[in-house]
Parts: sequence; C-alpha cells; structure tokens
Amino acid sequence: MTPPILVEYDGPVLRITFDRPERLNALTTEMLTLAADAVETAGKGTGVRVVVLAGAGRAFSAGADLGGKTLPGVDTIDAANRLTLALREIPQPVLAAVGGPAVGVGCSLALAADVTVARASTYFLLAFVQVGLMPDGGATALLPSAIGRARATRMAMLAERVPAPLAAEWGLITHSVPDDTFDDEVERLTRQLAGGPTAAFARTKHALNASSLPQLRSALAVEREGQADLFTTADFAEGVAAFREKRDPEFSGK
Repeated sequence: MTPPILVEYDGPVLRITFDRPERLNALTTEMLTLAADAVETAGKGTGVRVVVLAGAGRAFSAGADLGGKTLPGVDTIDAANRLTLALREIPQPVLAAVGGPAVGVGCSLALAADVTVARASTYFLLAFVQVGLMPDGGATALLPSAIGRARATRMAMLAERVPAPLAAEWGLITHSVPDDTFDDEVERLTRQLAGGPTAAFARTKHALNASSLPQLRSALAVEREGQADLFTTADFAEGVAAFREKRDPEFSGK
C-alpha cells in the first residue's frame, strides 16, 4: 500500500506531505506517527536545515479522520502531541505550506510551525466543538500565545473560519500570499531558511519557545485528559453521526 505521507529529502530540505488527497488529508494515528518519526530523525544531525510540512491536493488537512472504521482515540491524541512537540522542539526551522483548508488538529499542526504560509483563498478552522470535542494538538497554548485569549476563544468555541488574510492580520500565521504566487513564495522562503544561519535559527527558536510557549507540554497534557473524557460522551457520538450523515448535530450536553 502507498504510505499516507510522503517523506522526501531535497538536499538540506526535508519535505513532509500528508498524502490522502481523496480524504482531504484527514489524519490517522499512522500518519501522525510517521510524520513525527521523520521530524525527530531530522533533528538528529542528518544534514537537514529546514523542514517543510504540506498537504497534497486541495487541503492542508481536514483534521482527524472521523469517517474511517476506527474513530480517533487517545492513541491519536498521543501521536498528534508527539508531532506538535517535534515541530516545536526540533532545532531546525519548520515551514508549513498551507495550500488549502487547515482544520481541527490540522490547524494545530500548521500553527506549530515557525513560518506558516497560506494561500489567500484558504482558511483556518478549529472545528472540534462541531463534533463535541475540545481543541487539541497544542492549540490551547499555540493560539492564545499568537492572537490572545479572546480571539483564541472565538476560534475554539464558535468554530468560525478565519480566512488566511485575516489570520495574517491577527498574527496567527506569518504569510498570506496570492494563490498564483503561493508556490513561488513557499520555495523562496524554503531556500532562505535552508541557506540561513542554522545555529542562530536554533537558538532563536529555543528562546521563542521559552518566552511564548513555556506551558505547551502542560497544555498538551490537559488537552489529552479532556479529550479522553469527551470521547466517551453522548455529544461526541452525536457529533460523529451528524458529520457522517452531513447534517447539523443536536447536542444534549451529555
């Protein structure tokens, strides 16, 4: 079977691509684990100087796969947390190339990058509450650090789409670029980072983590505990049923 992600080495560039375009790159535990393996390996002196994370087709990622035979569980949360930490703690810079919607944990992972470049036509969405869940993948730390508690709450509780230009204006992402120049801009920034002062990038990233994300690990633990409880609720069951039946959920609060 074809692996659900592509891992490609291009000189000093490691390109990791979620590769389930027919499912809008809905993420499975396997995909998250394979991506985390690749990122962690790159951080061990392999000659990689920049990591590029992208999605094949018309989406970056639609979030966790709710349409498969097996629903996401704590193992999925653990794999997502591992990837988020790998993206933040690897010394090399990480560039997320968001060519289409970044939804749910896909949004969390896009925001865990150091540089996040998005097509102007796309959007970011924390859709967790639409299926009776809470944000995960580190979103409860990443968002308030970037855009403040009020805007983070708006995204987390109201599940509003944030268009890429507004995301850049808020400081949620670093770049929103016209669709027709997106690929060129991603390549330009990739080469700039790959040719930059690697040791200085590593020290800068470490310092930014220390000052802006000191609670990331504890946030991941809180998210894991909360999500594990929510997986057992009637609202989650209703949210998944509504998602699969393409209708609005009717939550009971239980």
